[in-house]
Amino acid sequence: MAGTHVALLRGLNLGGSNRLPMKELAALFVDAGCREVVTYIQSGNVVFQAGDAVAARIPAQIREAIAARYGFQVPIVTRAAAEMAQVVQSNPFLQEGADPAALHVVFLAEAPDAARVESLDPHHSPTDRFILRGRELYLHCPNGLARTKLTNDYFDRRLGTISTMRNWRTVLKLHELAGG
Repeated sequence: MAGTHVALLRGLNLGGSNRLPMKELAALFVDAGCREVVTYIQSGNVVFQAGDAVAARIPAQIREAIAARYGFQVPIVTRAAAEMAQVVQSNPFLQEGADPAALHVVFLAEAPDAARVESLDPHHSPTDRFILRGRELYLHCPNGLARTKLTNDYFDRRLGTISTMRNWRTVLKLHELAGG
């Protein structure tokens, strides 16, 4: 059964590296069997329609296609539209009344095991807070993301998975594009 999904590519078109035009990225998704492919901003956000089997293989297939055609590796995390809706509804910092401009979500490829979660240091980046819910880490960075030590690299190493981060405004837009 076809459904709407969101692909989040990490490190695409940032700082002049890993350049990939969104039109070409969308074409890779179409070639992989996706329909109604829409990209959002230049940093690797793709909303697409696909059956469950196609959606399940998208991260590996797109990662391999990018490596073969463009010569660089890009981590990819996907979520179904219903999962994006849950992400939007579950932000604990928004529920506390935090400024949405200071909110981010780290999307994890897999849910980490309890021992790895315990390795996270809540004081790693003073003034910043995070809360893990399933495969999402909600961040509150009141002094801005540029000043935080809560990076993809930190979470990847500690949790033993792949992550990619989006600001709250982008999360809301992707949810909207996915039918929310």
